[in-house]
Amino acid sequence: MIRLTTSSLDIAYDDRLIVQNLNIAIPQGKITALVGSNGSGKSTILKTMARIMNPAGGSVLLDGKSIHKQSTKDVAKQLAILPQNPTAPDGLTVSELVSYGRFPYQKGFGSMSKDDRQIVQWAIEATGMMEFADRPVDQLSGGQRQRAWIAMALAQETDILFLDEPTTFLDMAHQLEVLHLLQKLNEVNNRTVVMVVHDLNHAARYAHHMIAIKKGSVVGEGSPIEVITPEIMREVFNIEADIVADPRTGVPLCLPFALAGQPAADKVTMIGHKQEGSLAAAGA
Repeated sequence: MIRLTTSSLDIAYDDRLIVQNLNIAIPQGKITALVGSNGSGKSTILKTMARIMNPAGGSVLLDGKSIHKQSTKDVAKQLAILPQNPTAPDGLTVSELVSYGRFPYQKGFGSMSKDDRQIVQWAIEATGMMEFADRPVDQLSGGQRQRAWIAMALAQETDILFLDEPTTFLDMAHQLEVLHLLQKLNEVNNRTVVMVVHDLNHAARYAHHMIAIKKGSVVGEGSPIEVITPEIMREVFNIEADIVADPRTGVPLCLPFALAGQPAADKVTMIGHKQEGSLAAAGA
C-alpha cells in the first residue's frame, strides 16, 4: 500500500530549478533510503515531502490529498521529520524535549493530558532513554541526543518518520545505535521511515527500498540489489565499484576502487611506484 507520493513535483530555490517532474512513491511500512552525491537534491526532496519547503510545481500527496493544502497540525499528526543537526535550548531535559512532540494534539495553551504524558513516557522507553529522561539534552552524547530527538518524533504518533542524514557526525558505534533503533521502530511499531543516508552500505543494510538521485532526477529505484549496481554507482557517484554480497546478510556491499573512467590498473601502478620510491629512500 502507498500513502505518500509525488506527482510531477518541481522544486526550486528562487529562480533555480533543483528538481523537475519528480514522480516517486514511498512504500508503507518499509524503510526507504534516498541516496546521491552532495548537491543531488535528495535533502531538498525530503524537506518538500515533509512540507518544510513548498513546491514550485506539482504536488506531494498523502492519501491522495496535497499535504501543502492541509493544515500544519493535520499534517503533523501524520508525519514527523528530524532535520539534520537539530539543536535544543540550553538546559532542556529529554522529557521536556519529547513533550514537544505532543504539540499537534494540544488546544491553545493547554497543558498535557494524562494520555499525552503516557505517550511521552512510551516514546522515551521505546528509544531506550529512560535513564536520561531528566538529563539536559546538551549533556548527552551524540547518539543519545539523536535518540532523544527520535523520541520526540515518536511522541507525535505519526505513521511516517522522515530523517535527514540521522547519522551525520556520529562515530561508528553511535551510527549503528541509531540505525538499529530505526530498524526496531519499523519492525515492531510498523513505522514508515524515509531517510537521506550518506553511507551506501548502511542504506543497503537497513533499507527495504532505495531511491538514487542525480541532479534532482531518479536514476535508480527499487530494492538494494536493484539499486546498488556498478552501472548506477558510476552514473550517480562517478565511481567504479565492485559489488559483493555481505557475508552476514546477503545484501549488496559497494567497494569503490577508482573514479569513473580511471583504470584500476593505473591506480595500482601508481601505488606501486610510491612504495618502491619509499623503499629506495629507506635503503639510502
